[in-house]
Amino acid sequence: MATIDKIAWIRIEGGRILSTRSRGRDVWYLPGGKREPGESDLDTLAREIAEELRVVIAPETAVHVGTFAAQAHGHPDGVLVRMTCYTADHRGVPRPDHEIEEVAWLGYADRDRVSPVDQIIFDHLRRRSLLT
Repeated sequence: MATIDKIAWIRIEGGRILSTRSRGRDVWYLPGGKREPGESDLDTLAREIAEELRVVIAPETAVHVGTFAAQAHGHPDGVLVRMTCYTADHRGVPRPDHEIEEVAWLGYADRDRVSPVDQIIFDHLRRRSLLT
């Protein structure tokens, strides 16, 4: 069974979570991406968020939220995505860049618009009263 290793940024404001939609996709994802060889979680987080959203992550403020796994959206059955999630302070205003077409703040009511692993994360955040 193949597993895709991804790192994601959890940014919640007013009970809503920052989400991204890539060009040509109809599903929303938490910002982040795949680790490059030799990168730590925080290296990946900082690089991916800078590339996707033009903001600078402060790695020293990063807090691990959890690691979640589910069937990878758009991949054959049996391919899993393992998403390791962090909160972290940042500098700048998130704006779409590179493959990201759109940025939005989603609430729990938007759960059906996100990838399967993000749905698990939405449930986790809702149980902790962080997502409305």
